[in-house]
Amino acid sequence: MTVDERQTRTGDNYRWVALTNTTAAVFMSALDGSIVIISLPAIFRGIHLDPLAPANIAYLLWMIMGYRLVQSVLVVTLGRIGDMYGRVRVYNAGFTVFTVASILLSFDPFDGSAAAQWLIGWRLLQAVGGSMLTANSAAILTDAFPPDRRGFALGFNQVAALAGQFIGLVAGGLLAAWDWRAVFWVNVPVGVFGTIWAYRRLRDNGERHRGRIDWWGNITFAVGLSAVLVAITTGIQPHGGHPTGWHSPFVLGTLVLGVVLLIAFVLIESRVAEPMIRLSLFKIRAFSAGNAATLAAALAQGGLQFMLIIWLQGIWLPLHGYDYADTPLWAGIFMLPLTAGFLVAGPAAGAVSDRLGARGIASAGMVLFGLSFVGLLLLPIDFPYWAFAMLIALNGIGSGMFAAPNTSAIMGSVLPSERGVVSGMRATFQNSGTALSIGVFFSLMIVGLAGSLPGALSGGLEQHGVPHDVAQQVAALPPVSTLFAAVLGVNPLEHLLAPSGVLGRLPPERQAAITGHDFFPSLISGPFHDGLTVVFGVSIALAALAAVASLARGRASC
Repeated sequence: MTVDERQTRTGDNYRWVALTNTTAAVFMSALDGSIVIISLPAIFRGIHLDPLAPANIAYLLWMIMGYRLVQSVLVVTLGRIGDMYGRVRVYNAGFTVFTVASILLSFDPFDGSAAAQWLIGWRLLQAVGGSMLTANSAAILTDAFPPDRRGFALGFNQVAALAGQFIGLVAGGLLAAWDWRAVFWVNVPVGVFGTIWAYRRLRDNGERHRGRIDWWGNITFAVGLSAVLVAITTGIQPHGGHPTGWHSPFVLGTLVLGVVLLIAFVLIESRVAEPMIRLSLFKIRAFSAGNAATLAAALAQGGLQFMLIIWLQGIWLPLHGYDYADTPLWAGIFMLPLTAGFLVAGPAAGAVSDRLGARGIASAGMVLFGLSFVGLLLLPIDFPYWAFAMLIALNGIGSGMFAAPNTSAIMGSVLPSERGVVSGMRATFQNSGTALSIGVFFSLMIVGLAGSLPGALSGGLEQHGVPHDVAQQVAALPPVSTLFAAVLGVNPLEHLLAPSGVLGRLPPERQAAITGHDFFPSLISGPFHDGLTVVFGVSIALAALAAVASLARGRASC
């Protein structure tokens, strides 16, 4: 009797235990990513560190990107270990690691840069626990559910992941207003309950394939992918008078090293007896096309959240009278239509794909996803909210239509004994694409702003009485600080002018004009829209590529 046949005899009770436990895990992991992003101003105030100071931007970047980098690197290895030693065993250990790291994060004993290093270090360990959960949750669900119900289960699971991202934006704003440590405490009760529940109720229904660990494959893959992602993350930072670090020898050298190691990884995998990844899997049409579509969709979508946050927090909300300090919370609230669209479409698309197949639904989802970017490009910077809400809801619907059917097709295309590593590979394509997207989108936006923002900024400041030399000095600062100020809910001009002390010497009416709700949003609107045209244009092309890749999976998935 095959594993799939045994699954049909598995009681409905266990299926729901597996679904609810893994859903709680991915929700918690996704919530943690966004809740920390939205709480960064309170966290850095709590540890008495200015994250926008040039020497501290690296801490800010690693708080944002470090978690995803670790997940990108480890999920394939942890999926392979799950295939060898038991997916539930690795998954359960992940719950424990994640919970312990959450507790340690909230007990930061240091101050300043040492405190930031403590937080980043335990965040990386927390990401290890999250990787153990992510790498095996889809495989556990695939083992627990029969083929005709997998789409629904995986869709429900992935809806929880996206819901966690956007609920975190709202929850982070509320909890950070109380105490910055609360953003880490919130994981503890869920983690403790989930850990105990998983150890007591989950069981391994999948096949195990005992074997040796491919150490050289694991090392070259982990170091190579880490090098690529570190280079892209570092490339966002200014270097040597340039607005980004892409001219830096460190960035270029690290990027080349990463590519060389990944090429070496492919050569190693083609020669070892028990590879980390069996390259012949890519001969399976549904597998290779599904993962290509996953990567293209992640590249298109990964930076979207940050672009929308900057648009709302840096421009639209101030123009509509919201104080900068309040914009993180309200940005999360105003982006809820995106979550709602995914919540509606995800489970429905998964259930429909169980009957009709993944190909058409996933491809149509990517078409809708791309069309939403076209609509966003046509909006004015100071848009009517109803139009913005409809377009981001369409974006969420398109994402939901794509995610569950595509994952179900990938997981169903391989042998049961390889579901752990395949779950990890799918997550690696997803996480790596998102990390690459954030880095590339930020770089494109920074380069776009660097061409037009300095002139607009210096001219506007001089018109309001700021001395020429100070205005020129502020305008010459790298745009990355301006973008991160918007993400953190900080008035960018107050931050940029603070070192000179010039604001305190200006008449009150000019101070109010410069730091008010209209001055900076009006200055940045034109340059920001030019940057959005490039960024969203790339997203449209990637969405089209994902749709084509999804269609290429073949009629077996129709």
